[in-house]
Amino acid sequence: MKLSAAGLDLVKRSEGFRSHAYFDVAGFPTIGYGHRLEPTESYPNGITETQGEVILLWDVGEAERSVERLVRVPLTQGQFDALVDFTFNLGSARLASSTLIKELNSGHYDLAAAELLRWDHSGTEEIASLKARRQAEYALWQDAGTRQTAA
Repeated sequence: MKLSAAGLDLVKRSEGFRSHAYFDVAGFPTIGYGHRLEPTESYPNGITETQGEVILLWDVGEAERSVERLVRVPLTQGQFDALVDFTFNLGSARLASSTLIKELNSGHYDLAAAELLRWDHSGTEEIASLKARRQAEYALWQDAGTRQTAA
């Protein structure tokens, strides 16, 4: 599966675009559409929005592959989109060790969806933007319809 236009729009809206490096809410150096900078990456003059979109598509591809590798049950497009956004934002290790993936792979779709909403904190602090993002993921998940495809 591939992230849909609605899923990509959620990532872009949630991350916003920044042409120069900044520190995200968790303190990680970041640029573009939420791209976490690796120690070997440097953009002293910043990046263009076009460069940011290329980097974003690479990062989204990584998140898609992680979701495909970790999920063992059929997903609708909306469920896949929600999980890709979640993984893009938090990383595949968090998804892999989460109650969300355990519930989902046990076939408990509603419990898995509810787990999305729990990931709205940075440390012990509730973050409004994370709360809004998780609610948007939940909405994508719920609007998924009835068609499911193999993961």
